[in-house]
Amino acid sequence: MKICIYGAGAIGGYLGYGLAKSGVDVSLVARGAHLAAIKANGLRLIDASGEGTVSVRATDNPEELGAQDYLVIALKAHTIPDAVERMRSLVGPETCVVCAYNGVPYWFTHGLSGAVEGKYLSSIDPDGAQWRILGPERALGCVVLPATEIIAPGVIRHDHGDKFPIGEPSGATTARIERLHTTLEAAGFKAPIRSDIRDEIWLKLWGNLCLNPIATLTHATIDIIATDPATRAVCRSMMQEAAAIAERIGVRTRVDLERRLDGAAAVGAHKMSMLQDLERGRSLEVDPLVGVIQELGHMTGVPTPVVDILLALVRQRAMTAAAALAA
Repeated sequence: MKICIYGAGAIGGYLGYGLAKSGVDVSLVARGAHLAAIKANGLRLIDASGEGTVSVRATDNPEELGAQDYLVIALKAHTIPDAVERMRSLVGPETCVVCAYNGVPYWFTHGLSGAVEGKYLSSIDPDGAQWRILGPERALGCVVLPATEIIAPGVIRHDHGDKFPIGEPSGATTARIERLHTTLEAAGFKAPIRSDIRDEIWLKLWGNLCLNPIATLTHATIDIIATDPATRAVCRSMMQEAAAIAERIGVRTRVDLERRLDGAAAVGAHKMSMLQDLERGRSLEVDPLVGVIQELGHMTGVPTPVVDILLALVRQRAMTAAAALAA
């Protein structure tokens, strides 16, 4: 079995380390100092049990690797459109594409009925290249739950969590999802097969939709956003708009809104990923987490007035940050 992880950052590197350690033929697509360190010294993982290093093939040229059995995309969702053409050489007739990133994946509308049936989402796949090159029929769903961080080039710190729920968009239990499950479990991860993987993806997005832009605009941590009456009210409004869209497209929110926010508050003084990216001078995941909800609202005829306001504000914040870096 050949597995390529495209985007060997914090999550991709964590997955790559475990797979390489278990003997899987895994390769990493990385870049810059991180790639150079992996080539020179191997991939290093630090966690509560200690640390270790594995030797793993890494490159910035996907054409060296050939067609894969599984292509795991672990890039930030908003960077995928610029990279998808380079993934073409990794995709063969039997390749499965595993979307291991936050936000709505490119295949999300595949198999749904109604207004979204068979339509790619331009907010995350602007010209439909992911739909055409990767193909929605190749896709497998994956929810990323572990907390990891690159602390130095070639070095990943794993803070907590080892769970990656996976599933077929159709909900079926197929040979390819069972094979992926077995491979991930053998590598030390928890990879339960879900018959409702869209619901799992939406549940995580439901919180990211509001918590990330509010954090980016206010610099508040998740516990404050979810417990302050004013910001919690904004979260509640955004989540209600998203819940109406979910109902229209046949996705279940599964967990009560207040319980979802209480769970976020219980995480403690954690900085949301979009705020971390802002502080580190990185581009922001605005459209995969917020813009896509506005687009789905337009497609389904569901008004999203509060989402629209937060989206306008956080887009402006992203542009301001980018201009400051370019100056």
